[in-house]
Amino acid sequence: MADTSQAATQTFEARQGRTLPESVFAWMLIGPAMLFIAVIVAWPLAETVRLSFMEADLGGEQYVGFANYADLMDSRKFHQTIVRTFYWMFLSVGLKLILGLIGATLLNAAVPGRGLFRVLVMPPWVIPIAIGCIGWLWLYNGYFGVLSGTMMQLGITDGPFEFLAHKQSAFYSAVVTDVWVGTPMVTLFFLAAMQGVPRDLYEAAYVDGASRWYRFRRITIPQIMPVIVSMSLLSAIFTFNSFEIIWILTEGGPRSATTTLIVDTYKTAISNFKFGEGSARAVVIVILLGTFSLIYLFFLNKVNKYYGSGKK
Repeated sequence: MADTSQAATQTFEARQGRTLPESVFAWMLIGPAMLFIAVIVAWPLAETVRLSFMEADLGGEQYVGFANYADLMDSRKFHQTIVRTFYWMFLSVGLKLILGLIGATLLNAAVPGRGLFRVLVMPPWVIPIAIGCIGWLWLYNGYFGVLSGTMMQLGITDGPFEFLAHKQSAFYSAVVTDVWVGTPMVTLFFLAAMQGVPRDLYEAAYVDGASRWYRFRRITIPQIMPVIVSMSLLSAIFTFNSFEIIWILTEGGPRSATTTLIVDTYKTAISNFKFGEGSARAVVIVILLGTFSLIYLFFLNKVNKYYGSGKK
C-alpha cells in the first residue's frame, strides 16, 4: 500500500516538473488572438495610414506627404459630408433608442402571447440586410410601391412619388430603413436589461401608491441607464459605418444627398481608383470615431458613477 502511494506521489511530482510556467502558458493562450488581431486589424490599418500619404492608383504610388489631408480640409464638399454623416447617425440612433425603449417596455409587460411578439420583433434584424433593403426599394417605388399608391389614394399626391429620387425624401427614407433594421437589436438589449431589474422595487413603489409612469421614470430608467448609454454607443458606431443600406437604396444619391463618409470613401477608393485619397478619408473616419467614442465613454463613466452612487 505504501509502495502504491509513493509511486503516485512520484508520478505527480514528475508531472508537476513538466508543467509549463504560467507566463509561457498565458502567452500560448493569447498568442493566436494577438496574431489574428495583427493580421486582420493592425496590418490593414497600418497599410491604410501609409497609403494616405501617397498618390496611389492603378498606375502606381508616389509620396505626396499630407497633400491628401490638405485637400480634404479645403474641400467644402467633404465638410458637408461630415455634417451629413453625424446628422444621419444622431437622427437614426435617436429613433432607434426611442422605439427600442417603447418596444422593450411593451414586450416586458405581462400580456397574453408576449412570447410570440418577442419572436415577431426579430425578422428585421435576422434577415440579410440586402433582402430587407430590396423590399424597401419596392415600397419606395413611385409606380409599383405601396407607399406611393397609398398617398395617391388618400389624395396626398396627384401622381406617383419617387421617394428615392428627391434629396430630402431619399435621405429620410434611408433613415427609416436603417431604423427598421437596427431597432430590434436595441429592443432586445433593453428588454434583457428590464428583466434584470429587481421586482421588489416595483412592488414597494406600487404599495406606496406610485403610478406606472413614476415607476418607469424613477425605477426602470435609472436601473437600465448604463445599458442605454452603452447601447447608444454601439448603435452609433454601427450606424456611422453603415454602408449596405445606403448603397442598395441610393448609392449615395441623388446628388450626394445620402452620401456619408463611408460611402464617400468607397466611391473615392474603389469606384474612382484613388486609393491614396480614399485611405486619407478612412483615416479621418478612424480619428472621428475614436474621438467620439472616447468622449462617449467619458460620459458613460460619469453616468455609471452617478447611478451607482444612488443619487437618482
